[in-house]
Amino acid sequence: MPELPEVETYRRFLDELVVGQTIVAFEVKDTHVLATEEDVLRNALLGHSIVATTRLGKNCFLELDTGQILVLHFGMTGDVGAYRDEPDAPRFTRVALHLDSGLRIAFIDPRKFGRIRLAESVAAYQKAKKLGPDALEITTEQLKQKLGHRKSLIKPLLLDQSITAGLGNWIVDEVLFQAYIHPERLANSLSDQEFQALQTAIQLVLSTAIRHEAMYRHFPAGFLIHAREWDDSAAPGSDQHLYCPRHTTTAIAKSYVGGRATYTCPVCQPENSI
Repeated sequence: MPELPEVETYRRFLDELVVGQTIVAFEVKDTHVLATEEDVLRNALLGHSIVATTRLGKNCFLELDTGQILVLHFGMTGDVGAYRDEPDAPRFTRVALHLDSGLRIAFIDPRKFGRIRLAESVAAYQKAKKLGPDALEITTEQLKQKLGHRKSLIKPLLLDQSITAGLGNWIVDEVLFQAYIHPERLANSLSDQEFQALQTAIQLVLSTAIRHEAMYRHFPAGFLIHAREWDDSAAPGSDQHLYCPRHTTTAIAKSYVGGRATYTCPVCQPENSI
């Protein structure tokens, strides 16, 4: 699933191509990805310019000169692309915006779980979807306010998009590893220092992922992501990537927290700290 870093990469790609452009055609190849009626979308888009791109969590927005926004949510397999001629359209293009520059912007989605919809504003969409502050912008004080009184496990809470928007499963594992916090700690047991470490780790992990355009194998060697079982950075047949990057003789433990596969270092994140 495209997470915040991927969506921010998509947004930057779109920002270079669509801002200042007028939409001259709205081509729908598969209505399944439309969460707003096709005619409503077409009437709202045709002849109007895109004035900015923004993002909140895993949602990308194209702001129109009318003040409305086109919301792109990428589901499990969504992506964006650009082309000029129909034979060059990316496979699984579901919708294409034709721009006055001659470029076409493709909304690509093999499994069709993504959605395109119209909203009155980012704030209205955020309220309707009950989304918390963007994870790149959330402060330590906001984290303490939202989590400090909760007698629930910290990992599922960080995955809750109403608390902070944009954190997915691998990101939360990485954040907790970088903050030296066990995923089964109760949120109300975290100290002020640990909330600060948590906020710092969120910024570190997200900024690193964005800087590397979500190419995870290029992350620093000290990141937990290289020890996940699906990482293929190690040589074939090697198990070196299953050990903690800080404690190279300590095997990374896999468990399930809140029904989600979870990776921890027993040394960096000891269970006796729960």
